[in-house]
Amino acid sequence: MTDLTHFNESNEAHMVDIAAKMPTQRIARASGYINMSHDTIKLIVEGSAKKGDVLGIARIAAIQATKQTGFLIPLCHPIALTHVRVDFEIDTDLARIKATVTASTEGKTGVEMEALTGVNIALLTIYDMLKAVDKAMVITQIHLEEKTGGKSGPFVFDNSLENLIY
Repeated sequence: MTDLTHFNESNEAHMVDIAAKMPTQRIARASGYINMSHDTIKLIVEGSAKKGDVLGIARIAAIQATKQTGFLIPLCHPIALTHVRVDFEIDTDLARIKATVTASTEGKTGVEMEALTGVNIALLTIYDMLKAVDKAMVITQIHLEEKTGGKSGPFVFDNSLENLIY
């Protein structure tokens, strides 16, 4: 098993020392879904949600969240992001929205947590904006899709390992 870097020699949690690492281009993409009723997704498609532009606000929330990750997750380093992209795919047949966040930096540590935080906050913002009409929405399948850069090299999620039901 790989040594967990967030524990020191006394098995105590600590922030990893990245001082000796060389900066590299790092990109991470994460995604997740929010499932809802057909009536609720219709509000988004028609742009008739009472609180406004649901996906526009969720996009801004996701970007803002990626920039706050180091302050939200105790052992994450605050990092300078060079780019954040937030995409939404609406599936009216399945009444769900997929949020995908891609985060980039030129630095000494990865951006996986930033991408994952952005996805979570995008989906939570959608829930918040529509909870008055659908409290039964379900946020699901949040995961890292892909990452590049850094010592551990590239990673691509293997769908064959996923045990979630679509």
